[in-house]
Amino acid sequence: MKNEKTNVMRLLDEWGIEYEHFAYNPELVNAVEVAKACKQEPEAVFKTLVTVGKTGEHYVFMIPSNGELDLKKAAKIAGEKAIEMIPQKQLLPLTGYIHGGCSPIGMKKQFKTFTDETAILFDKICFSGGRVGYQVMMSPDSLIKAVNPQLADLTK
Repeated sequence: MKNEKTNVMRLLDEWGIEYEHFAYNPELVNAVEVAKACKQEPEAVFKTLVTVGKTGEHYVFMIPSNGELDLKKAAKIAGEKAIEMIPQKQLLPLTGYIHGGCSPIGMKKQFKTFTDETAILFDKICFSGGRVGYQVMMSPDSLIKAVNPQLADLTK
């Protein structure tokens, strides 16, 4: 598979943020399988989840690939009474990304973003490079420069 640049990579280049990138078999959709394909620990590979609160506001949550978002914790940290995952068919029109290729960087609109606090335990973390089959890896500090996420306990 050729290793071409995604919009996420172009933005990171433009912002002067260091990163590495990986290409993997785009038929892999399970985040843990993607971690294995990129030869990374599942705890250091984060999936990007888009949610909607009772107020109608949208939020982005980044959690380890082997974790599950705790919707009650997510709602509390976002200041919402409740939060739910958006329907998959809304992902592309809302973010510009499809399922399996959703990145916190380069969405049509920058939504309030939260990253599981375990991210700071790693020198580098991986997440979607903005297209199915691509991952980017960077330090948690670089992620903070890129999307300014709030760190929180987000998993069950």
